[in-house]
Amino acid sequence: MSLLILFLLMFTVNASAQDRDKPAYRLFTKSGKSISYGKMLKELKEADVVLFGEQHNDPIAHWLQLELAKDLHQAHPQNFAIGVEMFEADVQLVLNEYLANQAPESNFEQESRPWPNYKTDYKPVLRYAREKGIPVIATNVPRRYAAMVSAGSLSALGGVSEDAKKYIAPLPIAVDLNLQGYKRMMGMFGSNMHGNTKSENIVQAQALKDATMAHFILQQVNQGKQLLHLNGAYHSDNFEGIGWYLKQEQPQLKTLTLTTVLQEDLDNLSKENKEKADFIIVVPASMTRTY
Repeated sequence: MSLLILFLLMFTVNASAQDRDKPAYRLFTKSGKSISYGKMLKELKEADVVLFGEQHNDPIAHWLQLELAKDLHQAHPQNFAIGVEMFEADVQLVLNEYLANQAPESNFEQESRPWPNYKTDYKPVLRYAREKGIPVIATNVPRRYAAMVSAGSLSALGGVSEDAKKYIAPLPIAVDLNLQGYKRMMGMFGSNMHGNTKSENIVQAQALKDATMAHFILQQVNQGKQLLHLNGAYHSDNFEGIGWYLKQEQPQLKTLTLTTVLQEDLDNLSKENKEKADFIIVVPASMTRTY
């Protein structure tokens, strides 16, 4: 009898494990408390800026970005904009023409230097923006200027033209090398890279991107728009990066952040992922990637 009971118990446990739900994601507050999408959305609606930190190849984050764009636009139909790290500031004209149905989609994709995963991961957001007449802002610094800084520090920007400065945060750009994200980056690259290129220059190039994205975000906020910004999580995790520059310019600005992390366990937020953002999207570690 005891063996039969044991067998039945084992069968029940196995069946229970097989029948469990397999959620695509779970949401937590920064302290690790579970929260529903609806409750999170209620808070995000009240923000001036929402920084959505993604893992670039995570399909769940990209889907949630689209859904959040729809919901925030519904809440602020006349005063909503989307900012994107994935496009550089010097392609704003062709981006505007595409959104206004003036430039064919094929031309836009040829001339705007989209990321390789644009069609799978960002195109749905841009198509929704075009359909609803939502402004989309290319916030990233053109990569040629980031390359200049990587090679020669921020001082290399001293000789750029006035036309070039339209695509860069106002100079000079302050950099706090004591921010944890920048310190970790310096540790990753060591003291030197490729001969004369110092790790500090790499961090300054990252700061240039963060400052420039914050600059273009604030232009929209100052026009009375709520802005949803899509960026790699490293640019906004731990309330640093873009958020740090926003705070330097406008300390009273209400900025809320999201980040995306991978975990085996979706029931609890791991200690290392707490306090990374106001809201943490936990995606199964086994989730398929878009590339």
